[in-house]
Amino acid sequence: MKRIILLSVFVFIAIVVKGQISYNYQEYGIGVGASYIRGFTNVNTQYNHPEFHMNFIYNYNPYLPITAEIQTGQLSGGGLTPSLDKYGRQYDNHYKAAIIRGDLQLGAGIDYHDNFFLNFVKNFYAGTGIGLMSNSIQNQRYSIYDASYRFPGSNSNIGVIIPLRIGYEVKLYDAYDEPTYAIDLGYAHNVVFGSGIDGYSDPSSKFKNNSPDQYRQIFVEFKYYFGNIVSYNKSVRLSRY
Repeated sequence: MKRIILLSVFVFIAIVVKGQISYNYQEYGIGVGASYIRGFTNVNTQYNHPEFHMNFIYNYNPYLPITAEIQTGQLSGGGLTPSLDKYGRQYDNHYKAAIIRGDLQLGAGIDYHDNFFLNFVKNFYAGTGIGLMSNSIQNQRYSIYDASYRFPGSNSNIGVIIPLRIGYEVKLYDAYDEPTYAIDLGYAHNVVFGSGIDGYSDPSSKFKNNSPDQYRQIFVEFKYYFGNIVSYNKSVRLSRY
């Protein structure tokens, strides 16, 4: 009789533990990524370049990662003919940026249990943050129409950067139904305040200058999660609908 009772208790505990496994997630993560970037400045023509980044992630919960990121990339534009820039401006910026951001996924706010569609869309997210961008720029300083006019600005500056992000995270699960890996696909639009990314600070009275410099990223990221196992208040992975 004791053996039957002990076996029943063991089976009950195993069922409860198995049922709770899919509620767990790992607290930390690291990631690497690349993106296709393009600037938006007062220089008419802009060119596309690759960008690379790495990050450290703290998962406040499975659907709210807080990320510290380091970026390195190149932005360039313009040329010495009016077809490339009205005034013959051109720039080549090899930049570095450090950003802290948060991405809020839909799964944090919707009930996706027993719903195939909501379980799919739960991994869409939007996010923002703040950081610093260090610019190292080479550019054309003199007008092609008036060689005595020198475009004002700086070849080296640090500006505040605000990223605006949307994306989708594909979670990859281990044998315990915990999200151990992830692949992110998305778009980021970054607004840069200060002297800008093209190195020009022409007065608005002389040149059109209606907004701060910006650049966009079309990105892919690969993440690996590790560290403390934490339980969430609902199942992260749903195997049945």
